[in-house]
Amino acid sequence: MNVRRLIPTAALAGSLTLGLVALSALSGCSPSDAADDADGDAGKSGGKLAVVASFYPMQYLAEEIGGSHVDVSTLTKPGVEPHDLELGTRQAAQLGEADYILYLKGIQPAVDEAISAAGVKNTVDAASLTTLEKHGAEVGHDHGDEHADEHAGEEHAEEDHAHEGEAGTDPHIWLDPVKYAEVAKGVGASLEKADPDNAAAYRKNTTTVVERLTALDSAFEQGLADTATKTFITTHSAFGYLAERYGLTQESIAGISPESEPSPARIKELRTIAAKDKVGTVFFETLVSDRTAKTVAADSGLKTDVLDPVEGITDKSKGADYVEVMESNLAALEKALGAK
Repeated sequence: MNVRRLIPTAALAGSLTLGLVALSALSGCSPSDAADDADGDAGKSGGKLAVVASFYPMQYLAEEIGGSHVDVSTLTKPGVEPHDLELGTRQAAQLGEADYILYLKGIQPAVDEAISAAGVKNTVDAASLTTLEKHGAEVGHDHGDEHADEHAGEEHAEEDHAHEGEAGTDPHIWLDPVKYAEVAKGVGASLEKADPDNAAAYRKNTTTVVERLTALDSAFEQGLADTATKTFITTHSAFGYLAERYGLTQESIAGISPESEPSPARIKELRTIAAKDKVGTVFFETLVSDRTAKTVAADSGLKTDVLDPVEGITDKSKGADYVEVMESNLAALEKALGAK
């Protein structure tokens, strides 16, 4: 369990706020004025809208909808697990210099605090553009009586809460193409408002993105309509929206948080579920250790495969962008579930 992420968030927010103030004072200008002196990471560049995205799913929408009228930078570099991101002074300055910020509240607590401190006018929370739901209760990861150490159970629940956000909802909305399309429409509208001179281009690009996502939704619906089993096991509860959308049952090893450790009772429960529902595969992810997934698979005599939560594109990703990785996810699910 990564307790490190829980402790420094509040302190980090204070230091980032001081960093922003100090940077403005040293330059003798406002954060927006400082953009003119930036080295290309943020601020106006060739008349383009300077956009900062919190992590890949937000970056993808900003780039695809913004097109040639935006200069997009991301706080989470490829290969970095988004939930573990810690921000430095440079990234705080990057936020303060942005014309437009796109993030997803509840995924990265440190980012949430820093964005609040930055005070950029055109700041969009993708979670506000669709309806969030609660998922992951099936794993029983917040039942302290399943842990031998009561204090460890409380600490574990606190981490899950920090990851889920105050409402206790599942933030992984981009893994449902329908909800992601709703977010895309909201992003397009907000870019039109932030940069009305290029509103027509943003509107056109939004339509293109939504059409792609609609086609992806149709592919998932058709591909998963008739399968030998509807149950899949994965490392953490990132796929609740996807499962609900296409009539599947997600059984996760570690709950909402990707770094939570499963209890012995949960391991035993998964073994029973796998036998009962004829599950043949345990899925692991690209940015998180596959050790636990492989242990569970070996314990139950199951295969392993990748189901990518598309939190970042790396050399290990089976696809060059969001749509391609999701198409690879569909192929992996069809194979694992015995699609006919």
